[in-house]
Amino acid sequence: MLLVLAILLVVCVPAAVALVCCGDDRLDRIAGAWSRRRARRRDRRTIAQLDRAIDADDLTRDIDLTEFDRPDRRSLEQVAADLWRLRAYRLGRGGRPIVWPLLLIQTYDDRLRLACRCLGVTEHLAELEGVDREIERVRVEGALHAAGLPLPAATADHRQRHR
Repeated sequence: MLLVLAILLVVCVPAAVALVCCGDDRLDRIAGAWSRRRARRRDRRTIAQLDRAIDADDLTRDIDLTEFDRPDRRSLEQVAADLWRLRAYRLGRGGRPIVWPLLLIQTYDDRLRLACRCLGVTEHLAELEGVDREIERVRVEGALHAAGLPLPAATADHRQRHR
């Protein structure tokens, strides 16, 4: 019996010493995991309260989320680059406006419509013609600029007003 007790003492003493020396590290890991779990639960409760407060379902009811999941969908950055490039074609090399070919106008309007869909801005470009369409184009460019997408025409007008 004394021999078994001596063997247990030789095996258990190093394990007990290791537990005492490394125990604080284990306690820190457990306490950190517990605090992260509490923080996640608190964040989820806060988000749920905000959703109920602003009634998020009503805000997103009219948005077709499948539009964002399409693999062929162009990113907003690509649309903005297209709009900048098409606007530069319109101004020409000398900075003077030139007559837009019909295809260029249609492409520019398509990109404006796409940007409006991405940012939730209402537009009526397809329904209008002539001068009314030009006015709507300027309005849409300003609305997109206000929504956070600076376009060359809206940016230039914005700079002129603030000089």
